Amino acid sequence: MVEMTTVHKDKLMSDLRVVIADAEELLRMTADEAGEGAADIRSRVQARLNQAKADLVHLQEAAVAKARAAGHATDEFVHENPWKSIGIAAGIGLVVGLLVGRR
Repeated sequence: MVEMTTVHKDKLMSDLRVVIADAEELLRMTADEAGEGAADIRSRVQARLNQAKADLVHLQEAAVAKARAAGHATDEFVHENPWKSIGIAAGIGLVVGLLVGRR
């Protein structure tokens, strides 16, 4: 399974927030519409919106948990391998310096 990049996840979460906000606005605008069918549809849409909000919160919590886990793993690696970490950081700095210097 192809994993989504952080940018794609952030875009998806942002788009989902916009859709939820628009749907809630639509529900507010049609609140005074009469009819049993309209009320039933509004209640179903509201239930789905609530579920989408809960899913969005779950996605955000999962992303934060993964970021924390990566941070802890990095911290642990640096403490266990300080010289390797210094070498890796120096190598990355060299590459970035060469790339910036080319401009």
